[in-house]
Amino acid sequence: MNNFKIALLLFSIIFSFNSLYAQEEQKNNDKNVENTNSEVKQDSITPIDLNTAFIKERSYELGGMKVNGLIKFEEQTVRVFSGLKVGQEIKLPGDKLTSALKKLYETKQFSNVEVFIAKIDGNVAYLEFDVEELPQLNNITISGVKEGKAKELKKDAELKKGAMVTDNLVVTTSNYFKKKYQEKGFLKTKVTLNTKKDTSEVNAVDMLIHIDKGEKIKIKNITFEGNEAFSGKKLRKAMKNTKKKMLGRFWKGSKYIEADFKEDLESLIDAYSQRGHRDARIVDHSLTWNDDNTLNLNLKVEEGKKYIFGDIKFIGNSKYTDEQLQRVLRIEKGDTYNGKVLKERVTGDGSPDSEDIATVYQNNGYLFSRVLPVETRVNNDSIDVEIRIYEDQQTKIRKVTVNGNDRTNDHVIYREIATKPGYLYSKADIIRTIREIGQLGFFDAEAITPDIKPNHSDKTVDIDYQVAEKGSSQIELQGGYGGGSFIGTLGLSFNNFSTRNIFNKKAYKPLPMGDGQTLALRLQKSRYYTTSSFSFTEPWLGGKKPRSLSFSIYNSKQFKYDYYTNKVDKDQRLNIVGASIGLGQRLKWPDNYFTLSQSISYQLYDLKDYPISTFSFSTGKSNNLAYNITLGRSSAGPNPIFPKSGSDFSIGAKITFPYSLVNNKDYETIDDQEKYKWLEYYKASFKGKWYTALTKDLVLMSNAEFGFLGNYNKKLGDSPFERFFVGGDGMASYQLDGRETIALRGYENGQLSTSAGGTIYNKFQMELRYPITLKPSASIYALGFVEAGNSYDGFSNFNPFEMKRSAGLGLRIFMPAFGLLGIDFAHGFDPALGGTEKSGWQTHFIIGQQF
Repeated sequence: MNNFKIALLLFSIIFSFNSLYAQEEQKNNDKNVENTNSEVKQDSITPIDLNTAFIKERSYELGGMKVNGLIKFEEQTVRVFSGLKVGQEIKLPGDKLTSALKKLYETKQFSNVEVFIAKIDGNVAYLEFDVEELPQLNNITISGVKEGKAKELKKDAELKKGAMVTDNLVVTTSNYFKKKYQEKGFLKTKVTLNTKKDTSEVNAVDMLIHIDKGEKIKIKNITFEGNEAFSGKKLRKAMKNTKKKMLGRFWKGSKYIEADFKEDLESLIDAYSQRGHRDARIVDHSLTWNDDNTLNLNLKVEEGKKYIFGDIKFIGNSKYTDEQLQRVLRIEKGDTYNGKVLKERVTGDGSPDSEDIATVYQNNGYLFSRVLPVETRVNNDSIDVEIRIYEDQQTKIRKVTVNGNDRTNDHVIYREIATKPGYLYSKADIIRTIREIGQLGFFDAEAITPDIKPNHSDKTVDIDYQVAEKGSSQIELQGGYGGGSFIGTLGLSFNNFSTRNIFNKKAYKPLPMGDGQTLALRLQKSRYYTTSSFSFTEPWLGGKKPRSLSFSIYNSKQFKYDYYTNKVDKDQRLNIVGASIGLGQRLKWPDNYFTLSQSISYQLYDLKDYPISTFSFSTGKSNNLAYNITLGRSSAGPNPIFPKSGSDFSIGAKITFPYSLVNNKDYETIDDQEKYKWLEYYKASFKGKWYTALTKDLVLMSNAEFGFLGNYNKKLGDSPFERFFVGGDGMASYQLDGRETIALRGYENGQLSTSAGGTIYNKFQMELRYPITLKPSASIYALGFVEAGNSYDGFSNFNPFEMKRSAGLGLRIFMPAFGLLGIDFAHGFDPALGGTEKSGWQTHFIIGQQF
């Protein structure tokens, strides 16, 4: 049949050439004689393979299409795939036919496609397609690994039932599995992949994959040749990913991964370059196998000469003097040559707080400036350098826009923006703006992107901040049974509220939002107690300056409950009413990261035949009127959930009026009801957190805290209220005495303080954090920590070095609708107060608290 087709094909080609030759002769002689060849009956023409035939292009009407070789597909389906339609004009051969063949191949349903001219009838052509369908994948079986792992591998390789089995699929699947195991150290992994026809389906095959991963190959030795300036130990340390076997090192494996090894070769060159060996290179490297199925890595290095910095000159600078730029460069003649440091000090290291010459210019309006370090002369071991500066003109900001805020009103964002129209361009102001918008809590801090649009013609710049809103309100809805009573809790926190639209019905979606105000409501109720609270914060009082107003009020009613009889006696009760009002202001000095907050708080404790441990009386009233002042500085960010840089610290004081010094009462003889009618104390505190990015994502959080509660009158003594309770998760539960709970994981709640609470505490903490995901829907990060602290009763017992220690691991999940959730597993290394055995392992659950 093939020979017959070839013979017909040759005949048709010869026929075509004769026909074309006759037509050309006719044109040359300008004869209007009709071509006699056209009178030949066309039904007798042999099919012409348009894949190989060389014929002159001519236009035809497509009369029909026939498709041969179909198994699963319908002929009409192939016609649709091809894009050809009966009745359309096509050229044979031509672009439309070429495009049809391309479309059929792009469907990835066919392994081969051929097209023929089946018949030509006058100006009408009929085509015939011969296709070979690809088989479909039916069952996939992976052997050599556990069943669970096999499912995971299928998912990772995207092997799905119904996929078309191509040669490329077979090769890439085999290579994928082999590479996946090699990257885990199984260098001798073998993958066998076969397909067999599946008779239960039409044109389907089953894929059988066997994985023989072999043994994990480890690196036994890493040796160097040609190194004199550095020992092999130092060079091995410079290789961050590729390590040799070493007893006790569990945090870093000794497997060989080619991509990581190539990266480490560059790290070696960087290590040499940073120590003056600018010309160092890896001459050769090789792998050798040991009898115990381990590897040896052998590297040959050429260190080259060690260089120092020669003359350093600044060219083109008029805005800043050489001395000013030199203070930024911090490189002196005679220093060991370091190309990496030179580049970072001139053009930056990529971090937001980089201190370099280019950033100095960028922060002072020189957007179009360029700063280039150029090596000008190498003299023996000395390299002269020129810092070439093209200052250009200062750039002013022409327009600032924000996009992506659908719920939050523009003015809430614009008032936080440091880059304003008419201001000089500043890179530092852009970074500050990103932080401030992120700190609002209404937007995904990881997605805030400034689009900088320079206008070279008039030396201006437009800045468009792209934001992505996220949920900022939270709801707390709990119900449970405890102490013989059902306990229900409802909490609502609206963190982007708008009071000015309270009477605007159209603004309720479901509540008026968008002005950045905070409104919180909470109610908890059972048979024997009810607590309720309301708070409101306006962050920009008056709308023109960053001056905040906060207000809160709360009430608690508790009745005497008999746990044996489950009866409630409402004649025995404790009522607490409290309120506070405060003002906060962002300062301009020492810098505008500082804030000053002041507030006045009041609590009234009203007892009626209700004994509690805090008071020595069961009937009476006690008042707590206090002034609070806090000086703080917050530069941590840009993400408020997972800060990577900056710090947060505060110094605060809470003081009452010294009633005992002016009321002439004898506090040695009066009863406790009169003694504590008006509480008096002074309280000082310090809290500081510092965030340091060790790598791109790994962040170290360092924390230090100190608190002190004092008295005005020794006869009165320390207040039984406002004390420090150290230990546990640090979550403040329902308390009546204004106590401050301080977390120290690894110990039970309050276990490191006396039953009355401490008057002094200190705490130190270091925490490594690593983000798993920082998406708006849920931010998740893992952490490891060490911390130490303690509680003391008075300065006579205070010993800052006598602390309780702990360490552990934890996880934090932040969801906008529910706030922060977390769990910690901590080990206390010391006994709790009054104990003799160490605290040991403790599990802590965190809700709505940030360590």
